[in-house]
Amino acid sequence: MGRYINLFTDFGFKKIFGSEENKDILLDFLNTLLADKQQIIDLKFLNSELLGGNIMERKAIFDLYCENDKGEQFIVELQRAKQEFFKERSIFYASRAIQAQSKRGKWDYNWQSVYTIAILDFEFSGMGHEHVKSDIILYDTENERQFTDKLRFIYLEMPKFNKTEDELENNYDKWLYLLKNISELDEIPERLQRFLFQKVFNLAEITNYAPETRQRYEASLKEYRDYYNTIATTEKEAHQQGLQEGLQQGLEQGKQEGERAKAIKMARKSLQKGYSVADIADITNLSIIEIEDIRRSLEI
Repeated sequence: MGRYINLFTDFGFKKIFGSEENKDILLDFLNTLLADKQQIIDLKFLNSELLGGNIMERKAIFDLYCENDKGEQFIVELQRAKQEFFKERSIFYASRAIQAQSKRGKWDYNWQSVYTIAILDFEFSGMGHEHVKSDIILYDTENERQFTDKLRFIYLEMPKFNKTEDELENNYDKWLYLLKNISELDEIPERLQRFLFQKVFNLAEITNYAPETRQRYEASLKEYRDYYNTIATTEKEAHQQGLQEGLQQGLEQGKQEGERAKAIKMARKSLQKGYSVADIADITNLSIIEIEDIRRSLEI
């Protein structure tokens, strides 16, 4: 175990970003990702579990669910497992945050903006680019303008971030570097000596934890490692099975090709000895057309 916690564990993610007393860390992270909008001044944490409108509707459970002083809402999620319909899932979750703003009685549907921030520990299939960050809005393609600024999705594909410390250019780079590498570091890098990052490292230092807190982290880390070991084992078994199936297919194909080569060789000899095409077809299991082709090749 290293000096600092892994931020891709449930414990690590919520330890750094999910506490009221340290919400300045989450504020800085969100303001860095949403640098084009007005700075977020304050946040309050909301109930991360949203129930459906009735007993038949599926509930949505967020990692972090926050609201700023304007009523704008922020869903912040850490996603380790690749899911086939993760795009659809994130839209479903955002829709729940919209529905949660509805009011009884007369309501004009003037809901506040909902932002989804998803930190992905995998590459998002189907995005079609090599960038770490995808920033999704509703857009009018016919008139080439934004349809609304009230719904936005930001996805960070962390495996695509490969910058070294010397290549860090701005606060965005530094945040991604910290997220991905903190558990592998032994000290605070020179380029991350800013006060807020020092605060993150202090919160992440394992030796600062009481025994029961350390046990909770170790349990979370075990769960994280078990998950990736399971994935690695599954991929290895699938690879080995694929190799075995490929080898078997190759053997079968080779056997078939060998038998065909023997049949063609026998057909040539039989034609040269004057056997009829029908008899040769019966003996070799080659078709009449194939034997006629062989016969023509012998006549050339």
